[in-house]
Amino acid sequence: MHQKLHFKRNYGEVGKKLGLVALIICFVIFIIGLIKKISPIEMFMTSVGLAVAAIPEGLPAIVTILLSIGVTKMAQKNSIIRKLPAVETLGSSNVICSDKTGTLTQNKMTVTKIFANNVEEKNTFLKNNFIFQLGCMCTDCTLACENNEIIVSGEATEKAIVEMAIKQGQNKDNLYKQMERIGEVEFDSDRKLMTTIHRKDNSYRIITKGAPDVLLNKCNKIFINGRIIPLDSIQKNNIIRENENMAKEALRVIAVAYLDVDNLPRKIDTSIENNLIFVGLIGMIDPPRPGVKEAVATCRQAGIKTVMITGDHIVTAKAIAKELGILTLGDKTATGEELENMPQEKLEKDIMNYSVFARVSPEHKVRIVKAFKAKGNVVAMTGDRSK
Repeated sequence: MHQKLHFKRNYGEVGKKLGLVALIICFVIFIIGLIKKISPIEMFMTSVGLAVAAIPEGLPAIVTILLSIGVTKMAQKNSIIRKLPAVETLGSSNVICSDKTGTLTQNKMTVTKIFANNVEEKNTFLKNNFIFQLGCMCTDCTLACENNEIIVSGEATEKAIVEMAIKQGQNKDNLYKQMERIGEVEFDSDRKLMTTIHRKDNSYRIITKGAPDVLLNKCNKIFINGRIIPLDSIQKNNIIRENENMAKEALRVIAVAYLDVDNLPRKIDTSIENNLIFVGLIGMIDPPRPGVKEAVATCRQAGIKTVMITGDHIVTAKAIAKELGILTLGDKTATGEELENMPQEKLEKDIMNYSVFARVSPEHKVRIVKAFKAKGNVVAMTGDRSK
């Protein structure tokens, strides 16, 4: 809609200017004719004829042809444009707001580190680790067998967890046979959590995974080497420190927790995501997409500001942004929580100083784009909405 309005506004302004110039010329010719003592009626008819002739009837066709040429040239650069007006708007953009995962990065997650049982592990993990059992069960991935090999399909973050679980001897389908999945509370970008519910003999197991800083506040106990103990401030600080360390290594970090209950509430909703038992952190790497760093540098040279907007932890976002050249010296960053406490007027005033927004919701994205537009910028938004 914004693309169409921007194009129509510019197109309308050109038409108005051409029409105004034509009227002025016709008026001047009419006056000259009167000075030359030519009949007013004859000069009026002449002026009207000139006005009609001056109307650019061929302008729509010319504009369409030019836009079509632009679409063709962009297609040759592997950029597909569905609507012609988008060509003009895209060419006028001076701010690009981009999602991180799958856009700036390859969206090929690989688990490289975990923190469980109060121990940090890298690359080689303990067999049958409890965190992978729970983590793979709390996913929507599907498994298929091709040429005696298990193929995992699903969202990149969940796929990485399920694939590592298989390497640790935890097959999701086999686990579901033991503990049938009977319900779920779907992932929500505002809540930043996902929960699945499983029948376990005569009881039920609730498994929740999501953003560590959010999930940690839902837990009051912690699982360590088969024992469940109270989650005190020392343990919490330790988890927070590990989460930040992983984020500094540009890892996407997912926390996992669970709870066994004898009965379920009549209505399954987010209220079951409380008083959970914290199990650990799963850190995975998502390498930058080839060519992105060069593209960001090209945009900067062309006077186009590139902004990262992501749901990931702020430390992870800053690490990737610095590597890609999006975050430079003097640039500001903000989290969704900070945006909540920031008036729109202040955001609009300082918006050009920000290059990274992390832990944001869709509502925050709308505010950010509106702030850039309030400064007279033409904003392009790229990316997808993933878990």
